[in-house]
Amino acid sequence: VQLVESGGGSVQAGDSLRLSCSASDRTFSGLAIGWFRQTLGKEREFLATIAWSRNVTRYADSVKGRSTISRDRAKNTVNLDLNPLKPDDTGVYYCAAAESVVVGRWEYDYWGQGTQVTVSS
Repeated sequence: VQLVESGGGSVQAGDSLRLSCSASDRTFSGLAIGWFRQTLGKEREFLATIAWSRNVTRYADSVKGRSTISRDRAKNTVNLDLNPLKPDDTGVYYCAAAESVVVGRWEYDYWGQGTQVTVSS
């Protein structure tokens, strides 16, 4: 699965942002798509995941209540909306594909190249 992230950039604290994950070679049917974040010197952190077919979602406590993961069937895209953004949200955001709704980064078999998000105060 070839995953491509988009939507990163430089924003101000309190702003909202939508990140998107698409696949260039297949649909997401039968997969779960997760979002992770990696900041300098830290391990890649789970944020949210969605089961494409069942529309089941899970969130990390760090983003629960200010993030929404959703699927766009027409575009074969998974979106992650973050609002409001905080400076601690700065990092590289990755989407990944797994066979089920899981939270461990080692359980995801396919990864995108990542997109940088920088939140300034």
